[in-house]
Amino acid sequence: MKSPLSVVKERFGDKQKLVAAVEKLAVGDLWIDRLSDKELARVSNTKLLKLHDVLSTATKDFGSRAKLVSAILELEKRTKDDGLKARLESYPLPRLADAHAAARKRAAKAKAAPAPVATEKKRVARTKKAKAKASA
Repeated sequence: MKSPLSVVKERFGDKQKLVAAVEKLAVGDLWIDRLSDKELARVSNTKLLKLHDVLSTATKDFGSRAKLVSAILELEKRTKDDGLKARLESYPLPRLADAHAAARKRAAKAKAAPAPVATEKKRVARTKKAKAKASA
């Protein structure tokens, strides 16, 4: 397993280029700007790499934050739930990406699992007193 510093040097050259790449992807609809410009330079390499991966994947797959939120709502089958939509819109992008992955897993699991068969089982009494009470 490579260290975050070696991955940064391998993929970007140095940390400044990684910060510039994250800032380039962090514009527009996807990003909720909660940081000042200088704060990204102080973030760890691991977090920056993860953030760059999430931003590039979300840009490629969805293009905008609204499309990502609507995809989550469709997977959850709650497209008309305005409260959930408002709550999802306030989430940061990495949390939205995690929510989408979890919803996709749940949808695949529900699709693959057969519907439960409802069978009624008669309860079996275990003690003599319970058996006498059940037969009465």
